[in-house]
Amino acid sequence: MPCTTILAGKGATYDGSTMMARNEDSQSGVFTSKKFIVVNPEDQPRHYQAVLSKFSLDLKEEPLRYTAMPNALPDEGIWGEAGINEANVAMTETETITSNYRVLGADPLVKDGLGEEDMLTLVLPYIRSAREGVARLGALLEKYGTYEMNGIGFQDVDEVWWFESIGGHHWIAKKVPDDGYVVMSNQQGIDLLDLSDALGAQKEAMCSADLADFIRDHHLDLTMDEDKGGPLEAAAAFDARAAFGSRDDSDHTYNTPRVWYMLRYLNPHTFTWDGPDADFRPEDDNLPWSLQPERKITVEDIKYVLSAHYQGTPFDCYGNGPEAGKHQYRPIGINRNNFVALTQLRPYVDAERRAVEWIAEGSNVFNAFVPFYANVTKTPAYLAETGKLPDSHQFYWASRLIGALADAHFNLCSLAIERYQNAVGARSHALLEECDRARYRGSVTKFLEKCNDRIADMAREETDACLGAVLYQASCAMKNAFARSDA
Repeated sequence: MPCTTILAGKGATYDGSTMMARNEDSQSGVFTSKKFIVVNPEDQPRHYQAVLSKFSLDLKEEPLRYTAMPNALPDEGIWGEAGINEANVAMTETETITSNYRVLGADPLVKDGLGEEDMLTLVLPYIRSAREGVARLGALLEKYGTYEMNGIGFQDVDEVWWFESIGGHHWIAKKVPDDGYVVMSNQQGIDLLDLSDALGAQKEAMCSADLADFIRDHHLDLTMDEDKGGPLEAAAAFDARAAFGSRDDSDHTYNTPRVWYMLRYLNPHTFTWDGPDADFRPEDDNLPWSLQPERKITVEDIKYVLSAHYQGTPFDCYGNGPEAGKHQYRPIGINRNNFVALTQLRPYVDAERRAVEWIAEGSNVFNAFVPFYANVTKTPAYLAETGKLPDSHQFYWASRLIGALADAHFNLCSLAIERYQNAVGARSHALLEECDRARYRGSVTKFLEKCNDRIADMAREETDACLGAVLYQASCAMKNAFARSDA
């Protein structure tokens, strides 16, 4: 199971933006090439047909324009994954999550329901707020069902919501606290859900309408009787994780350690994370779903945690610790990262320039984050045209090549990677500020497309230079190296 997610409320970020980011990782043994595109209304399907299932749907509403990160090759469907629409609403889908036999027996998955392949295309073009996204996806799941368990993020300039499917037709959703952040890693993650709010005013929680009856009828509430304090419909802190989630041995090597590391990085002093007296350990099932960070979260913080390989711990696969520890837990920055996208909605910029999508492709340990304006009708060819065969003139393939070369020579190449990431980051922020402040005449989309072209040119220049530096170091370290002076 792939993917890692972080969501941040507007009061938790350095500039008051809402931020939502997720790695899309391919399954083991597969490396899925991706592209960054815009889907204009005339290109949106009016009759949608899935590829991996028999699911189909007529889409009669008028769609909004939106960005997407689909598979470069359409053989398995669209897989739009992450995007922002012209109403400045963002969606990221999906975080594959776990459940348990009780839930899946009570509400079995639906073979020909909808799944990750479909969701962005069916939802993002038709919503004008994060809440609308939750409601639309919830209605689709209730009517058609799903064949897999998924977590989905929705975001507008004011709110970020996290949605989790529960069995084939049920779901829950919770608003990310404005002053907090949420981290997710392939498990059902919402810990406590205010059912009274979700079934009532829906200020900070939402759910399928029959959820209380579903829980009761199938004995899913694991709360001890003395702690219940009233009917389910009045529960302000229902233990959703215990009812709907998993706590398998595989969770403790694949999932919980990633959450532990991200929380540890963003709240290093709030709790004790290491040693025999730790408040939380990598394999704990009770890791918080949300915390208030110790300092405001930046774009660079998000890139760092979504690239992490347990730096500063005995579990770092590139570290000097015992070999057993290096491979004990699944890294966040893994060879199977397809891309990471951070959608940033900035309240201090006019609405036409508000939405920015930061993108990096390939293994996150070695790639660089590049921002692009979302209010456009096309994206730069460097990211939009990804072919089947490796081609260093395409951002995905250049990034994949850098990672494969640098991983094998980590210590030799680490300085080149650091310089590359710092250069792209600094130049990206400078170009964004320049384009944010620039005056323009005529079409704003045309102006922003030119800004995106400049940013893509910068990314290509720096990526080419990094690829050259890494290739040189890897070539020098080849096992057949020999000079006359070696004799």
